[in-house]
Amino acid sequence: MAQAYVDAEVLGEASFADAIHVAAATVARADVIVIWNFKHIVNYNRIRKFNGVNALEGYTQIDIRSPLEMEDEDENV
Repeated sequence: MAQAYVDAEVLGEASFADAIHVAAATVARADVIVIWNFKHIVNYNRIRKFNGVNALEGYTQIDIRSPLEMEDEDENV
């Protein structure tokens, strides 16, 4: 899967470690990746491309979020 992301130009070869991160979560069928990497992973256009490759390869979509998006707003009330 990581190579599929690179082949589809979602990420470049220099970001192969990031491709492995998304690929591992996808293959493991994780519901969500929570990560601070805004440049290569938590990016609307890239998320769409990751999920496009996932669909072509027979995997489900993966939700990718920043930790800030996962905060419970009611937690501090």
